[in-house]
Order: sequence, then C-alpha cells, then structure tokens
Amino acid sequence: MFTGIVERAALVSAVEEIPGGLRLTLDLGPCAEGVGRGDSICVAGACLTVIALEGTLAGFDLSMETLDKTRFREAVPGSLLNIERSLRVGDRLGGHFVSGHVDGLGEVVAVEDQEDFSLHTYRAPAAILLYLVPKGSVTIEGVSLTVAELRPDGVFTVALIPETLERTTLGELSAGARVQMEGDLLGKYVQRCVEAQAALGRDWH
Repeated sequence: MFTGIVERAALVSAVEEIPGGLRLTLDLGPCAEGVGRGDSICVAGACLTVIALEGTLAGFDLSMETLDKTRFREAVPGSLLNIERSLRVGDRLGGHFVSGHVDGLGEVVAVEDQEDFSLHTYRAPAAILLYLVPKGSVTIEGVSLTVAELRPDGVFTVALIPETLERTTLGELSAGARVQMEGDLLGKYVQRCVEAQAALGRDWH
C-alpha cells in the first residue's frame, strides 16, 4: 500500500528483455535505505517487487500483464520514474490510499503554466471514469492528485504546486504524452458493494 506522495524521481539504469517480460533497473539513491529483496516499490504508479539489489541499484521483473497496462516499454536508460517506498504502520497518510495497480493509460491534453504553478488537463481511460469525482483523488504516474474539474467525457484538470513539479516527473509532461493512472481505491470498493447488493436484489437505504 502507498500514499501517492512521491519520494523522488529515480534514474533508469538499464532496461533488459527477459523471457516473458522485461527487467527494469533503477537507481533508488537515498530511497534504497531499508529496502531489501522482495520489498514493494511504487514505480510510476505501479507496485513492483525488488528482485535484485546491489548498492542503490534495484532490479524489477515486469510481466506481460504489467507491460500491457503501462508504458514501461517506453523507459530508456537515463529517463526518470517516480518512486515511493511502501507505507509503514504509523506513517502519516499525506495523499490517499494507492494500491499500485495501474488501471490504464491516460493522455495529457494540455499543460498551462501559471508562474510557479501548472494546470494539467488529462483524458482518463474508460477503466477509471467511474472513480473520478470533482475534488476526489486520482493517481497519475504514482502521484496523488486532486481532481479540480471533471467533464462528462472523462477529461479532467489538476492543479500542480511547485513542490510536485520539482519532485516528480509531472513537470516534464507535455500534450500528447501517455501517463499511468489508477482510480480511487475507496471508489472501487463502493462500486463493488453496490454491485453485490444489486446482484442480491437488495436496495440501499
């Protein structure tokens, strides 16, 4: 479990094709502290397992399921990916509950710089439309963001503060870029409960 509060943008050290998938190596830098093999790291919004660790370099194996729903095939050595170590019991929850299960790829529609701030407009994939609400939470490239405005067609805006633009990769985005998105986890549970009640022929009161 994660919060969507990105710790840093990690440098991609290597990308290697392996049978049935891809191996991604990242330089975690100071975030390598306390990390061991088998630990989970949120990488650009996707929960990945550390399968190798040498100094600050961490290796991750990506299955076809992961590759089909993400843009990791676009990663090249020298590029940056947002990372967050998993939430520990007792940690402050500064963002929202993020599972690290990417629902699909969205698109950057527009980027409007407003002095030190920036207004981003995104088009959401159909898989998360049900979980978007004005002033609700959404995860983009692993970053917990608040939906400022939402249109019926799934286009929405978020306002980014200077800290987010500096700490994450979102400040480098431009119109047309693809981004990994995850809908609000609590919204998914609400939908599941409603569907289960409907299947049982019960009404909500």
